[in-house]
Amino acid sequence: MIQVYIVEDHNMVIEGLRVLLQSEPEIDIVGSAGTAGDCLLWFAENKADVLLMDINLPDKSGVDLCRELKTKYKKLMILGLSTFNQGIYMNKLMENGASGYLLKNLTRQELIDGIKTVYSGGIYFSFEAGKIYKNTLEKNSRQPVLTKREKEVVKLVAEGLTNAQISRQLFISVDTVDTHRKNLYTKLNINNTAMLIRYAIENGLVDSSR
Repeated sequence: MIQVYIVEDHNMVIEGLRVLLQSEPEIDIVGSAGTAGDCLLWFAENKADVLLMDINLPDKSGVDLCRELKTKYKKLMILGLSTFNQGIYMNKLMENGASGYLLKNLTRQELIDGIKTVYSGGIYFSFEAGKIYKNTLEKNSRQPVLTKREKEVVKLVAEGLTNAQISRQLFISVDTVDTHRKNLYTKLNINNTAMLIRYAIENGLVDSSR
């Protein structure tokens, strides 16, 4: 019997998942939580095999919760469950230990297949999520690799800092900052600050809600 726990702040979604899984003899929903905090409290005293987790929780990012749970409970398999269909969210979740990603428009069979696949140690994406994730990986593979310093400069530019402010924060000269910016424009095939900021947001170097 695969023991499944759900972290989701909408009760209707939880009830919908229960309905979809109630007739599946190999899967048992052992509990649910509406916040990351309640989830962590539950796992401190209990265990499950698979966690279905919304990445947009009221008290903590699902990405952060995923990383924390995988650090503490390495055998726990985590499936992202969200309406967010951008590849960047999927990529971040996978980088932090998740075993797959489901969009909330999934079918009952996709839900069951996803749970069984990750329980067995595999990776699973619902059909639409899989197409988006594949496109994201292909896009990333075509992108130039930035150095650590270049990423720092991009992040600070996107946060609105001037070259002088960046130079003080990174303890480098203003001329060096300017050189980094010119190199970034060439490497990324862009020609202005707005495009650099867009790159930073699309690649998760800054919080897109800023």
